[in-house]
Amino acid sequence: MRGVLVKRAAGAARLGTVLGFWRCGLGCSRLGRVCWNPCPAVCNRGAPVPLSMLLLHSALRARTVPGVSRAVAVFTFAVALSARPAWCVLQRRPPLSNLSTNCWSHLQPVNMLNSYNVKLYHSKALTSPYPGSHVERSQVPADKVGWLTEWKDYNPVEYTAKSVLAGPSWADPQINDKGFSPKFNERDGEVDRKSLNGTYVVENGRPRNPVGRTGLTGRGLLGRWGPNHAADPVVTRWKRDGSGNKIAHPVTGRNILQFVAIKRRDCGEWAIPGGMVDPGEKISATLKREFEEEALNSLQKSPEEKAELGKQLHKLFSQEHFVVYRGYVDDPRNTDNAWMETEAVNYHDETGETLDNLPLEAGDDAGMVKWVDISEKLKLYASHSYFVKLVTEKRGAHWSENPGPECHE
Repeated sequence: MRGVLVKRAAGAARLGTVLGFWRCGLGCSRLGRVCWNPCPAVCNRGAPVPLSMLLLHSALRARTVPGVSRAVAVFTFAVALSARPAWCVLQRRPPLSNLSTNCWSHLQPVNMLNSYNVKLYHSKALTSPYPGSHVERSQVPADKVGWLTEWKDYNPVEYTAKSVLAGPSWADPQINDKGFSPKFNERDGEVDRKSLNGTYVVENGRPRNPVGRTGLTGRGLLGRWGPNHAADPVVTRWKRDGSGNKIAHPVTGRNILQFVAIKRRDCGEWAIPGGMVDPGEKISATLKREFEEEALNSLQKSPEEKAELGKQLHKLFSQEHFVVYRGYVDDPRNTDNAWMETEAVNYHDETGETLDNLPLEAGDDAGMVKWVDISEKLKLYASHSYFVKLVTEKRGAHWSENPGPECHE
């Protein structure tokens, strides 16, 4: 009988995960998996935790969830009262480069903020000097990045670039400007101030970076207070030889993927040809527009040339595709009050027939553009290496010569 109850409890817990209230706010993994992040609400550094306590935590969190979600949580807790203790193993998640392709199903639906230790994702967002300036961030120790860690002496530098303060159409006014009353955590007219990572804290009238401290307040080079939304089209094809056959990596035997990469004018780093979502613009439109502008130099084309490019791209961008990632980005422009978020989408030309006929030409913010082989050796802007790695895992392509450990179950 006990075994039946445990199975029912585990099944209900999995359903609770789908409904969104099982996972704790710090990213504690669901029942039967490894807890990748410390979850003080339910874990005690690897000590056995009664399943009833784990599920009571879910039931309490479900108080704000209406209808069937609350019912499932309460039922799960009741069933679990007679269950055996469950182990919540605390350990840091292995590096991304070591994760095997079997991990894809666990990685894809989960955003950075919930999946990984905070300090792993405030790396580039802690670098100095701040891009395009001589401003040095206040030093933030790794153990003080998270807001849950009290730090009374935290004294970040205030900085907003002159180009932002000049009041261009893509930028917000200063918080204390008369007549400016932003509606954070919701759609504010044509401006989307909702975060892809959920509700963020607003403190003293300013939104607070959901991942943690950056050593810099204000907006830096970013136009919006809070989330600044971007879109990144990861356009790929298989690397082929002169006869049109796919080329496999000599060590792993996996086929090699290539993607269209641009070299950014502002920092000289290679990146995905993406950009900011305009107010009121659909993500799908941004993805196509940014690729045209940065990888095909459409802004300098004649109307006839643009029309021809549009026909060729329509086939690529209207075919089946998948969302690689949605959420917070570890970007060097991030501050305590403004940060980058993106939706990265993979558009893949399986035969190569569509993309082979597209003349790559750098434009807009791009200094160069070319096809690049994807592997772990890539050093790309912000979190872009992570995005292309996920594409290789989804498509079973080569990434690393050193296979990593299997996902923990």
